[in-house]
Amino acid sequence: MRPASDTIFALSSGHGRAGVAVVRVSGPAVGVALDRMAGPRPPPRHAAFRKVRHPGSGEVLDEALVLWFPGPKSETGEDMAELHVHGGRAVIAGVLAALGSIEGCRLAEPGEFARRAFEKGKIDLTAAEAIADLVDAETEAQRRQALRQAGGALARLYDGWRTELIRAQALTESGIDFSEEADVSATACEGAREIVAALVPQVRQHLDDGRRGEILREGLHVAIAGPPNVGKSSLLNAFVQREAAIVSDEAGTTRDIIEVTLDLGGVPVILSDTAGIREAEGKVEREGIRRAIVRAREADLVLWLMDASEPQPAPPAGLAGSGSDLLWVLNKIDLLGEDCAHPVLERGWFRLSALTGEGLPALVETIARKAAARAGESEVPAITQARHRQQIEACEEALEAYLAGAPGDLELRADDLRRAATALGRITGRVDVEDVLGEIFSRFCIGK
Repeated sequence: MRPASDTIFALSSGHGRAGVAVVRVSGPAVGVALDRMAGPRPPPRHAAFRKVRHPGSGEVLDEALVLWFPGPKSETGEDMAELHVHGGRAVIAGVLAALGSIEGCRLAEPGEFARRAFEKGKIDLTAAEAIADLVDAETEAQRRQALRQAGGALARLYDGWRTELIRAQALTESGIDFSEEADVSATACEGAREIVAALVPQVRQHLDDGRRGEILREGLHVAIAGPPNVGKSSLLNAFVQREAAIVSDEAGTTRDIIEVTLDLGGVPVILSDTAGIREAEGKVEREGIRRAIVRAREADLVLWLMDASEPQPAPPAGLAGSGSDLLWVLNKIDLLGEDCAHPVLERGWFRLSALTGEGLPALVETIARKAAARAGESEVPAITQARHRQQIEACEEALEAYLAGAPGDLELRADDLRRAATALGRITGRVDVEDVLGEIFSRFCIGK
């Protein structure tokens, strides 16, 4: 990330032809840029209709709405402006080139606007991550979760816990300071222990959420697995109503994993078509089968697909991972005679035809129900990032060490509390997190 003393600009609306495009500018030279390109500068937070000119030649580039937001009362905490120009590519290119010709102004890097807002204390890291998730949201449930987090739901929870830990830490430190006064020291340490004892169940409950926030953010992973030629690729195509996967009578056609994403009741569901599982001779097919088994073990839900006329009810041992569910599905029921009474058809497995669509709605409804149950959308803040979970687990570990440690070792117990509070602070950015800033803000598009 380049110096914050630069004035940055970028197209913040979508790329391509549009009715209106929004160009954002932030930094110390914003006022100068506005005066030279669209003067006179409008009153703060009021839209004004202006001719936008090139600062060098004076050529009129466009007629636009101009907004001026002097810092610190702006989104980034510094002087900021927006130019609402016509969305033609030539107009946008001309305005950006004109801004770049002004000394001290340069094109923004991905996430630089949001990072400046964070560094000025306008947002915390959880809100910054939520902004990126909101831009990437593809379903209603994802949008609602990102909005809650952007509104500070997670930050309020973690900051509340951290405040309690700092209070417990202060009591423990006072116990050290007044160690010669036994009554004062004992009372302070007892108060700290009560705070931690009340906090630990809350942290454990927050962690024991079945990864609902992460599933809603990233999607429920569903692997379609089974022997060759049972219709796995046909089923994938039936789900998405298009030819996403190659279908052939030849065994081993699918070698690599093919993924598609569905929106089922607001929860993203990622379907994976995998190679047919069998004893293969070729290196390429063996690698495809290995990948299929790995994907099934990592999935949240596995559809074990079988040919209804030749069902093989025994998937490989350990196919589904410890955290995954498994549904038994019989395909090609359209090939069975009406009078067929195959014994496996009495077991209550899903019966369908990927060719005709018979039975498919019932399977889709079941997957949607399982996805909704796993995502468990709720007003209660949920962990949405692996980074958050890692730090909360570190906090829990430190708190458990505090409760398990000898109460008399006050210096060690104070260190346990410091470690727990630091872990929470790393989530919101309340403590030094320089090592994660680049990773977080690199996910943003330019102009955010």
